Amino acid sequence: MNRNKFAQLIIFVIVAIDLLGFAIILPLMPRYGDFYNANAMTLGFLMACFSTMQFIFAPIWGRISDRIGRRPVLLVGLVGSTFFYGVFGWISTFQADQLFLGLAPLTWLFLSRIGAGISGATLSTAQAFISDSTTKAERGKGMALIGAAFGVGFTFGPLIGAPFVGTDAAAPPSAWPGYIASMISGTALLIAIFKLPESLHKGSKPASSHWLNLSELRTAISKPTVIPLLATIFIATLAFAQFEMTLPYMTKLIGMSDRDNFYIFAYIGFLLTIFQGGLIRRMIPKLGEFRTGIFGAVCLATGLLLIAWVASDLSSSSEINPAHTTIAAVTQDPAVLEEMEKRGRELFPILMMVLPVSVLGFAAVTPALQAMLSLGASDSDQGEVLGVGQSMSALARICGPIAGYGMLELGYPLMPYISGAVLMIVVALLLARLKNMLDRRTAQTIENPDHSASSPVVATTQD
Repeated sequence: MNRNKFAQLIIFVIVAIDLLGFAIILPLMPRYGDFYNANAMTLGFLMACFSTMQFIFAPIWGRISDRIGRRPVLLVGLVGSTFFYGVFGWISTFQADQLFLGLAPLTWLFLSRIGAGISGATLSTAQAFISDSTTKAERGKGMALIGAAFGVGFTFGPLIGAPFVGTDAAAPPSAWPGYIASMISGTALLIAIFKLPESLHKGSKPASSHWLNLSELRTAISKPTVIPLLATIFIATLAFAQFEMTLPYMTKLIGMSDRDNFYIFAYIGFLLTIFQGGLIRRMIPKLGEFRTGIFGAVCLATGLLLIAWVASDLSSSSEINPAHTTIAAVTQDPAVLEEMEKRGRELFPILMMVLPVSVLGFAAVTPALQAMLSLGASDSDQGEVLGVGQSMSALARICGPIAGYGMLELGYPLMPYISGAVLMIVVALLLARLKNMLDRRTAQTIENPDHSASSPVVATTQD
C-alpha cells in the first residue's frame, strides 16, 4: 500500500471512530435534557447548538489548517471531542438540582454540546486531507471514504451504546454512553498521534468549507433555475432535521427505553447506508434527477405521516402533553408509566416497519437535489453554487430542531411530522413545476436555438 492510500485509510478510520462517539450521544440528548428539567423549546436549542457551532467553526478550522497543516487541526479536534464527551458522561451522574461551580447540569449539557460542536467541526479539514492526498481522477473515490465513515459511525455508534443503557423507560440518565464516546474519540486521537501523517503541501487547495457569503449568493440567485433548487434543499433538510432531532423525544413519550432508541437510530443509519450506497445510486441514472427527487419527496412525506400515525395517541393524552410537563415528571406516576411502557412495546415493531419509507425518501431526494444544483450551474460557478447549497443544508439543520421542539412546546406533538410532510409535498410540487418549466425551455431551444443560447438549462441523466 502506497503512502497516500495508507493516509486515506487512516483518515477514514479516524473519522469513522470519531463519528461513533457522536452517534452514541445524539439519540440521548433530548432525553437527558428532559431529565434535567428542560422544556421542549430549550431542548430545541440544545439540539441545535452543536450544528450551530459546526456551521461557525468549520470555516475557521479549514482556514487554520491551510496555514498550519491538517494534522494539528485534526488532533486538536479529537482532543476536544474526547474531553467534551467525557464532560457529558460526568454531568450525567448529577441530580437535576445538583450544582457544580454554580451551574446547573442543564447548563453543563449545553457547554458540553457547544464544545463538542466546535471540536467536531473539522470535517472540512478531513476532506481537505483527502484532497491533498489524491489526484483528480481519485478524488471522488477518496471523498466517498468520508461518506462511508458516516455510514459506519451512524450505524454502529448506537449499537455500541445500547448495552450501556437500560430497558426501563423511566430510568435516570446513564453516564456510560458519554464515557464510552469519550474513550472512542480518545482511541481515534491515539491513532492520529502515531499514524496520521501531514498532507498539506505547496499544491494543496484551500479547505472548501465556508460561511454563506454575499458574492456566492449573488452568483446563485442570478440563475433562475438555481433559486428554487436552493429552496427545495433547505426545505427538505429542514423537514428531515425536524423528524430526526425530535424522534428521541417522541419515542420516549410513547414509552420506548433508551436502548430501544439506540436500536432505532442504528436502524436509520443502516437504512441510509443501504439506500444511498445501493438503490438510489442505480435509480438516478434510470429515472433521472427530477423524477428521483419527486419520488424521494413523496416517500418522505408519506413516511412522516406514517410516523405521525404511530404517535397519534399523544395528541389526545393530556398527561404527557409536552407543553404541560416533562417526561421526567410524567414517569413519577406509576400508572402512567406502566401505560407508557406497554404502549412502547406495542409500537416499537410498528415504528420499525414505517421508518424505511421516510429514510428512503431522504436518501433519494438529497443526492438528486445536489446533482440538479450542480447541473444547473456553469463549470466556472460550481464551487460557489454548491457552497451556497451546503450553507442552506447547514442552516436547515440548525432551524430544524428549533422549529420541531417549538411545536412540541406549543402542545402539538405530531406537528413536526405533519408539517414536515406538508413541506415535502411543497418540494415535490416545486420540482414538478421546475421540470415542466425546463421541458418547455428545452422545446423552445429546439425550435429556436438562437433565442435561448444564453439561457442555462438543467441537464438531467434522463428526460
